[in-house]
Amino acid sequence: MPPSALPDGDPAPASGTLPTEALAGLTSTDLGVYVHVPFCSVRCGYCDFNTYTLGELGGPGASIGLDTYADAALHELDLAERVLGPDAPAVSTVFVGGGTPTMLRPGDLVRVLDGIRSRWGLAPGAEVTTEANPDSVTAAGLAELAAGGFTRVSLGMQSAVPHVLRTLERTHDPDNVARAVRAARRAGLQVSVDLIYGTPGESLEDWRRSLEAAVALDPDHVSAYALVVEQGTKLAAQVRRGLVALPDDDDEADKYELADEVLGAAGFGWYEVSNWARSEAARCRHNLGYWSGANWWGVGPGAHSHVGGVRWWNVKHPSAYAARLGSGVSPALARETLSADERYDERVMLGSRLVDGLLASELRGPAGPTLASLVADGLVEGMPAVQDGRIVLTRRGRLLADTVVHRLLAG
Repeated sequence: MPPSALPDGDPAPASGTLPTEALAGLTSTDLGVYVHVPFCSVRCGYCDFNTYTLGELGGPGASIGLDTYADAALHELDLAERVLGPDAPAVSTVFVGGGTPTMLRPGDLVRVLDGIRSRWGLAPGAEVTTEANPDSVTAAGLAELAAGGFTRVSLGMQSAVPHVLRTLERTHDPDNVARAVRAARRAGLQVSVDLIYGTPGESLEDWRRSLEAAVALDPDHVSAYALVVEQGTKLAAQVRRGLVALPDDDDEADKYELADEVLGAAGFGWYEVSNWARSEAARCRHNLGYWSGANWWGVGPGAHSHVGGVRWWNVKHPSAYAARLGSGVSPALARETLSADERYDERVMLGSRLVDGLLASELRGPAGPTLASLVADGLVEGMPAVQDGRIVLTRRGRLLADTVVHRLLAG
């Protein structure tokens, strides 16, 4: 089943070179690196990420596999070093996602991190995260990652309820989540767990059980995302044939409110619509970089990057990715240069989703009437609006975040 399609864009130069104006603010903006590992043991029915099972990648040629992925990633880091030039700052955050990054040997993940460190250095206190399937990590592997410089692991828990996991086609044993958390703690890693709500057949009590199980793990951070039925996935085909029900908006709203209640009572504060942390220090700084318009280089097949208002994305298939790098050509398929209006729209859309809020003074035109109406409608917190001129969403506002953004941009 093919992953989702890449967007259209302008042709990207074979050299990967960026416009001079895009590099102008490089030294004054945090730099992150995202590393996409496109391998999974099985493809979950709801997933449209750019991932491949090893069976799908079988055959001769330039395909990269578990044994050669790190080498290909290091080749792209060579390209990134040339493109960004000598003025690039030390890297503030690294995030290894997928796919299932921990299908790679821990030593290969550390080798890629060493490649980042040797080219730019890591800023003091840099955050270095890898995603992991609970069944694909061992205590020894997590200890090796921590010794190599990783600081954080994000575990794909999704649910604590076996029938929900079966519907999602998640293959991990729920008990392995607790084992993975304990091993990560012993290694000195911060721990995040990812949850999904709104799965067909999941009751409100099922969701409460998953939330309480997540809290009992005592993680530093919890992400909770509503299930989205993406076109082209197995789940979408099942919905189309009437085999499973489409997730219900009201049901997902009830489950979001329950998540905020349970996590809030356990000491987790929301800092982005779908993310909660035990403290400000436990927030995912890499993702905050995305939401605040920082610069990042995305390594790997299908990875997206952004530097100075230029956004680009790599070819999706690992064979094409490896072939381009092997011939000295950038793996970027296309790119776009964001206009001032597009950057403004993104700033409003993303900034308003954060607990720190968006300053009304950042909005174009008089913001007073729009802000007052949003407060009156219970979508924006009144006190921050009055005292600081900050737009901070209420819980109801978080459920209707798209509506809030539309009104802010229209105002």
